[in-house]
Amino acid sequence: MAAEVRMHPEWKSLLSKEFESNYFLELRRFVKEEYAKARVYPPAGKIFRALDTTPPSSIKVLILGQDPYHGPGQANGLCFSVNDGIPQPPSLLNIFKELKRDLDIDQPVSGDLGPWAESGVLLLNATLTVRERQAGSHQNRGWEQFTDAIISVVSEQCNSVVFMLWGAYARKKAALIDSEKHLVLQAPHPSPLSAHRGFIGCAHFSSANAYLQNSGRSPVEWDVLS
Repeated sequence: MAAEVRMHPEWKSLLSKEFESNYFLELRRFVKEEYAKARVYPPAGKIFRALDTTPPSSIKVLILGQDPYHGPGQANGLCFSVNDGIPQPPSLLNIFKELKRDLDIDQPVSGDLGPWAESGVLLLNATLTVRERQAGSHQNRGWEQFTDAIISVVSEQCNSVVFMLWGAYARKKAALIDSEKHLVLQAPHPSPLSAHRGFIGCAHFSSANAYLQNSGRSPVEWDVLS
C-alpha cells in the first residue's frame, strides 16, 4: 500500500500529516504484508477508490460504512458498493428499496455506486481493507484513525455536507462533525437485521437534496446508477 496510489491530489495534500505519522507507516506495513500472504479485498489498486473519485471540493454527501465486503469479487473500494455483475448484498438491496420508497427511483441493475461517487457522494468505509471471508479482520490496525481524520477534514474544510450515519458504529462518528456547518442524518443500519427499525422510511435521500438546495448547492442525482 502506498499513499501515492490512485488518490486525488486534494486528498494527498490535506492528509499529508497522516501519511507521515507513525500509525500510518505501521498500517502501511501491515497492509502490505496482508496482501502478500492472504487474499485481501478490495484489490490493492482500489483501496483508496473513494478518495480518488470524490475530492473534498466536490463532496455533497458522505455515507459511512464499516468494513469492505469480504466475499470474492464484491468489494470495489466504495462502501456498500459491489462490482458490476455481482449480486447485490442485502444491505445494498435495502438502500435501493428506500431509494425507491423515498424518490421513486427503480432498483438499478448494477450495484456499483461509482456514479454516485462521481456525483459528489463520498462512499467511505471506516476500515478500508479486509481478509477474504473474515469480517473485521483489519479493524483496530490504524484504518479507523485514518478515516476519522478524513471525516474531520470534511467537517472542517467543506461546507454544507450531508453526513449519512447508518447504524450504531457510524452514529458514533457524529462527534467528529460540526453540526452547525453540516447536516447529520442518522438511522439504523440497512442490514436486514435492522433496516425495518427505521432505515426504511428514513427519507435520507430526499432530505439530503432538500438541505443541499436550501444551502445553495445542487442536489445529488441519485438516479444516475445503471
